[in-house]
Amino acid sequence: MNIKNNIAVSSSGFIFNPDTGESFTVNPLGASIISYLKDGKSVSEITGELQNKYEIDPNTLEKDTEDFVGLLKNFSLIADA
Repeated sequence: MNIKNNIAVSSSGFIFNPDTGESFTVNPLGASIISYLKDGKSVSEITGELQNKYEIDPNTLEKDTEDFVGLLKNFSLIADA
């Protein structure tokens, strides 16, 4: 799973999809998830990385990460594998 190559992502969390003209803003945690996706990490790898960085309940973290990735898919920001 990976963010599409043509999707512009700034370090401040601004996302632009040139295919649709849509733009989005994410918080620092969302920006971290997108960065990990750009690196080609899986959802389980991402949750492991975030669990090491933040004190978050593992079940909540996994669900929230999967929900966020689902939103990215919904908005066509993730490339089909």
